[in-house]
Amino acid sequence: MSKLDDLINKHCPNGVEYKKIELFTNYEQPGKYIVDDTDYSDDFETPVLTAGQTFILGYTNEKNGIFIASKESPVIIFDDFTGAFKWVDFPFKVKSSAMKIITTTNNVQLRFLFHFMGNLNFTSNEHKRLWIATYSQFEIPVPPLEVQNEIVRILDTFTSLTAELTAELTARRKQYEYYRDALLTRETKVEVKKLGDIATVTKLAGFEFTNYVKYSDTGNIIALRGLNVKNGHLNLDDVKYIDQSDFSKLTRSKLFINDMLFTYVGTVGQVALVDKNDKYYLAPNVALIRFADKNVYPPYMKYIFQSSDFRKKQIDRYSGESSMKNLTMENIRKFEVRIPPLDVQERIVNVLDNFDSICTDLKIGLPAEIEARKKQYEYYRDLLLTFASSGNTILSEQNRTEQNRTEQNRTEQNR
Repeated sequence: MSKLDDLINKHCPNGVEYKKIELFTNYEQPGKYIVDDTDYSDDFETPVLTAGQTFILGYTNEKNGIFIASKESPVIIFDDFTGAFKWVDFPFKVKSSAMKIITTTNNVQLRFLFHFMGNLNFTSNEHKRLWIATYSQFEIPVPPLEVQNEIVRILDTFTSLTAELTAELTARRKQYEYYRDALLTRETKVEVKKLGDIATVTKLAGFEFTNYVKYSDTGNIIALRGLNVKNGHLNLDDVKYIDQSDFSKLTRSKLFINDMLFTYVGTVGQVALVDKNDKYYLAPNVALIRFADKNVYPPYMKYIFQSSDFRKKQIDRYSGESSMKNLTMENIRKFEVRIPPLDVQERIVNVLDNFDSICTDLKIGLPAEIEARKKQYEYYRDLLLTFASSGNTILSEQNRTEQNRTEQNRTEQNR
């Protein structure tokens, strides 16, 4: 019998009490911890955080209004509009008032709550305040501290393994970026040409989108938006279909294999290559770059556009100075690209493709191992955080419905 089984049999053999989260948490509005200036730099010390996917937005040199979290006094930051959350054990500032800073009282370990928040699997797209009205009302099992501590120890073993693998992957990516930039700049036998001289550069016109494009959540033909172009690859996790659109009016925006996509508004400079015919069309804010010169290898150009040298000398040079960066088609056509002989381009692509797969392919290498570890953690988290009720509390109908829905979703995902 495991140590955890022994502790449960000793301290809570008849089940555990369920409590609303609000009964054992304190929260703080960010107020004075909000960053004033978004002029971030890696040379500064204090990270500016968001609870979303981009955890650290950048670093600030502001000295006032820093929340002093630490390994000994950690907190959870919670996005009041999306339900996203992060564990923080270092000093920080936040981007906006949407953050709440969460701590727990003595009878509940903060790290136990953190793991259970993942178990709830709750997100929202309603863009309304969540913590007080919704999240804090969830009722969760609260075993004795001895049991909480053992569960945390087991689950942290899994998260530490994932963290180690993620750190190694980050190092590999930095190594990859170094060799990519070196390979793409060391060749001396090159031609330098303007992009507009070797490729068609165009976009979906506003009137085309308004008059002829109809979005839906199902179908076969996808409109590729900015969020679908990421780190040199197509990301199809969130797509819009346009099967009911007037395609006779959209011939200019139809995409073919080896067309390159380039985001020119907001997150400027993301690229990806189209990998199928008769599947994709342009959406707004994404440019089409179609290479007409037979001496240009599109996969090579994808890597050129991702290189640090190209971003600094071309993309950043022509980007607008407004709060939302953007590029005109005219300025994109002015980009100067270095073109070595075709066989050199192909050889460089072969090397970089192999390296890129190790860093990004979820079927091989470190990404595959990290994904497996995450699934292992989620399995044991859901298993260890399931408790019978002692009968001291009764779940409200609303929370019972929410938790049943979570269980149904988890079952469907595991099928």
